Amino acid sequence: MTLLAALLHEREREITDTLVELLISTVHRIGARAERKVTEQLINAFKKVSGKENILFKLAEASLGTPEGTVRQVVFPAVSGGETTLRELVHEFKTRGPVYRRTVQTTLKASYTNHYRRGLIKLLGVLEFRSSNHAHRPVIEALSLVARYASAGNTTYYPLGETVPVHKAMGGGWAEVVHRADKRGRHRVVRMVYEVVAFQALRDQLKCKEIWVVGADKWRNPDEDLPQGFEARRAENYRELRKPLDAAVFVDELREQMTAELTLLNDQMPKLSWLDIAERKSGAIRLAAAEAQPEPRNLRRVKGEVQRRWGIVPLVDMLKEAVLRTGCLDAVTSVSGGGSLSPEVLAERLLLVIYAYGTNTGIKAVASGGHGHTEDELRYVRRRYLSAESARAIAVQIANATFAARSAELWGQGSTAVASDSTHVRAYDQNLFTEWHSRYGGRGVLIYWHVEKKSLAIHSQLINCTASEVAAMIEGAMRHGTTMDVEANYTESHGQSEIGFGVTRLLSFDLLPRIKRINKVKLYRPVAGEPGAYPQLTPALTRPIRWELIAQQYDQMIKYATAIRTRTASTEAILRRFTRNASHPTYAAMLEVGRAQKTIFVARYLRLRDLQREIEEGLNVMESSNGANSVIAYGKGGEIASNRRDEQEMFVLCLRILQSALVYVNTLMLPDILGEPEWADLLTPADRRGLTRCSGPRSGPTAR
Repeated sequence: MTLLAALLHEREREITDTLVELLISTVHRIGARAERKVTEQLINAFKKVSGKENILFKLAEASLGTPEGTVRQVVFPAVSGGETTLRELVHEFKTRGPVYRRTVQTTLKASYTNHYRRGLIKLLGVLEFRSSNHAHRPVIEALSLVARYASAGNTTYYPLGETVPVHKAMGGGWAEVVHRADKRGRHRVVRMVYEVVAFQALRDQLKCKEIWVVGADKWRNPDEDLPQGFEARRAENYRELRKPLDAAVFVDELREQMTAELTLLNDQMPKLSWLDIAERKSGAIRLAAAEAQPEPRNLRRVKGEVQRRWGIVPLVDMLKEAVLRTGCLDAVTSVSGGGSLSPEVLAERLLLVIYAYGTNTGIKAVASGGHGHTEDELRYVRRRYLSAESARAIAVQIANATFAARSAELWGQGSTAVASDSTHVRAYDQNLFTEWHSRYGGRGVLIYWHVEKKSLAIHSQLINCTASEVAAMIEGAMRHGTTMDVEANYTESHGQSEIGFGVTRLLSFDLLPRIKRINKVKLYRPVAGEPGAYPQLTPALTRPIRWELIAQQYDQMIKYATAIRTRTASTEAILRRFTRNASHPTYAAMLEVGRAQKTIFVARYLRLRDLQREIEEGLNVMESSNGANSVIAYGKGGEIASNRRDEQEMFVLCLRILQSALVYVNTLMLPDILGEPEWADLLTPADRRGLTRCSGPRSGPTAR
């Protein structure tokens, strides 16, 4: 009974989380569709009039030349197209600005009333919202008012005696739409518009957890995300994060490091031929691309020899070899306990199931091979033995075996840096988890990978398209579970933010991004009252860091960092408190830490060519790994066919297992060749730098 109660409790929290996500996505969809619909309507009626400056000049010239003439005689002939052009110009003005916004609001209200309202009202009836911040009580009260009048029929206004809570979302562009004068000229609140505004305010505050949901997990009270008993274990928590107990010491260290990096960059600017900092509209910083590294000359010969010895190795054989050598299937036990299958039969079926999921071909297709195991038998093994936890343990064990098998002479010293990035996978859209991704231009989900410098994936996550990639980056670096000690993380521009820099500073690992618009980056000053400091950097400098704010919130920031380290809550749930909609006081302090750390990084990045190349190389390995994974998961055109979240997650984990097995076998094969006398002294430093899994044997997808 205890286990059943625990299962029901967890399931209830999952369902509550799903309902909250449904509410958030529905409110967003109403606004997005309204804007798209109005935009299409206006484009059809819109003709952009070009040459407005010339028209103005001609009108002024004609009017001054004949001031006594009429408009039809003087003004109309002065413009090409005459009266028609001027009418189009007036129409263009009217279809922009406030008129456009008002049309969107009207369309949004109609869409809500005619279609979405019924579902949102039902969600309001089953979810209980609360807030620990009194500033957001009006939104909670507004939702109560909406619920009370949910079945009031077609009543246009709230009754005159009703107290209508006023909140911030009712201002701005909505103020004139929410309030309207009735037939008697009385100032009234339009009920349906008020409901729309209340739901939009709810969505905004839910996303930053200023409002939370009773009985949820991801959307629970944010105070529950913090570690319990922090005060009693304060010294231990600070020691684990390698941070001083005194806030003044932390501030001094950060300020000194910031001052040192800015000073070095300022002093070395005249010698940095690749860097120019000057006042310009496109951004103060101009950074030339680094020169290409010398191409490895001998790797083609190594690949040719590997191909000659082993040919094309079936991927399932690589998986089998990795399993036999590492013993990773020992971690698999029956979910329900016990089990009557012999170890040999269980291992064979597990291999086939992992192969079916990892290649995305599916169990039905793999069961048709000549191995003697039926589809029902494979599905039974998947259901009873292969859970997400066991698949993750298999991948971690193969990764650890790969690290142990690498020789320092061939592969170099073990790296402490990983690269991370997301890759988009198309998925069926009848799933709440599937979303449209604007950057990739299609519906699907994201797989967020962490890959070390030799192409081995140490962590994978299945996230939706609107999830924070900064949170995913931190999650993988902190919770990969392998023996690798991650001290730095290369990432693309969308995997970094000022909050990300702040959190990684507190967690004691370096965030090393490739910032896309580095020309627009601003460097913060370490000290106030010194406008003449760093003259070479002046065009890129902005205000000083607010050190006093960091000192005030230092202990609270350590609490949040400890929550991430101890897994009190997910990284995404914790970082949700630090969004632009949040009024949390720690948010501003974390931003200041992030701005200081980002300034330190950018100053180093601009000054050091080696750091630029290091980040570029790490991200190139990441891109290569994504390309190879798309070859491994060749089934169904690369599209995830299942709408079940657990099936999608199993696909990602099994793909990671296959990728890890491929790297592991390559790690074992290459020393067999390069350890021979005629190959021992062949590799140059450039060749060794290029040694990755791509240097190993070619693998074929076909199972035998």
